[in-house]
Amino acid sequence: MKFPLMRNNILREDLDAVIEHLRQDNPMLTNGAQVRAFEAEWSRWLGVKHSVFVNSGASANLLTMALLKLRHPTGGEVIVPPLTWISDIASVLQNGFKPVFADIDPRTLAMDTDKILAAITPDTRAVFLSHIQGFNGLTDRLLAELAARGIPLIEDVCESHGATHRGQKAGSFGWISNFSFYYAHHMSTIEGGMICTDDDEAYQQLRILRSHGMVRESNDADVKQRYQDEFPDLNPDFIFAFPAYNVRNTEIGGILGRQQLPRLDANIRRRSENQAQFLERIDASRYRTDFVTEGSSNYAFNLVLAHPDQAYMQQLMARLREEGVEFRRGSAGGGNQLRQPYLRGIVPDNHHLDYPETEHIHFFGMYIGNYPDLQADEIDALCRIINRA
Repeated sequence: MKFPLMRNNILREDLDAVIEHLRQDNPMLTNGAQVRAFEAEWSRWLGVKHSVFVNSGASANLLTMALLKLRHPTGGEVIVPPLTWISDIASVLQNGFKPVFADIDPRTLAMDTDKILAAITPDTRAVFLSHIQGFNGLTDRLLAELAARGIPLIEDVCESHGATHRGQKAGSFGWISNFSFYYAHHMSTIEGGMICTDDDEAYQQLRILRSHGMVRESNDADVKQRYQDEFPDLNPDFIFAFPAYNVRNTEIGGILGRQQLPRLDANIRRRSENQAQFLERIDASRYRTDFVTEGSSNYAFNLVLAHPDQAYMQQLMARLREEGVEFRRGSAGGGNQLRQPYLRGIVPDNHHLDYPETEHIHFFGMYIGNYPDLQADEIDALCRIINRA
């Protein structure tokens, strides 16, 4: 593949740090000091009080919804995007909430603020907003309205590390935010995710939920003592507060995260420079170039036809395959999630048709790779391929 989706996201120096750790006589491998150090360093980088390292971004979503369920055991509605990764919506369903969808703003690919606000009902428990493909999905109006109505914002920042809104990092606005460190993302721990919050109680509950629901996983002595006082007949090492999960990461993941984090800001700047060149070079008469790039932290080059054209889309995909350009049609998550079989019987038949902006991305949008070592002449070559399709 001449132009893959990702290239060189884990460097030799990252692997050398792992090998050095493994050379110890008795190296710690499960969740330990390296994980705790990575969590603290990530919190400082993001500008939040607490971070909890887990084994994937999907697990971050799952624990976040489990946390919301602790506050709303009878369920309710969570507003979600139709253009996102499956785990956002799956985690809502898995915890007994009803997903309510809001169509996207084509200039940011995130849920449109007006449509979010129109979807709010007395049963709304949270807004689960995905920052898609590196774009900032927040607006001042959305933040103000949710604060006024007392509705928590959950930010999925899995594809958008370092995106900002008014200079403040995405993921530091919501009640909870989730990140992914999968190989293809801005930085990688191979597999991995992070849950971030300023809520002290939520932080303790997330630590417990991450590891079987065991109270001993809390790092707050008062929390542990309350459970011990309430359940004196139980071994303090084995008090299970919730029917939870095991989604811990490892010391190897922590080492890789600590190695990669110092490079993240420079890599984000390079990705953004690449994006600017790409949008300047592609044919604006055929492709959308009016994305809101302020505050973006580009994940991949979005290639979206300005107007529906099935024949041209097939021609474009054939040309990309011929030239060795890896792509994903439908952009984030493969397009309109409402068309997926897992939602049959949960949403009405043909409900996907109520989301025309997402439908356009589903059929006439895709993304191709952007990564820090992609060179200017390679971007020009990509654009020539695209413009001559």
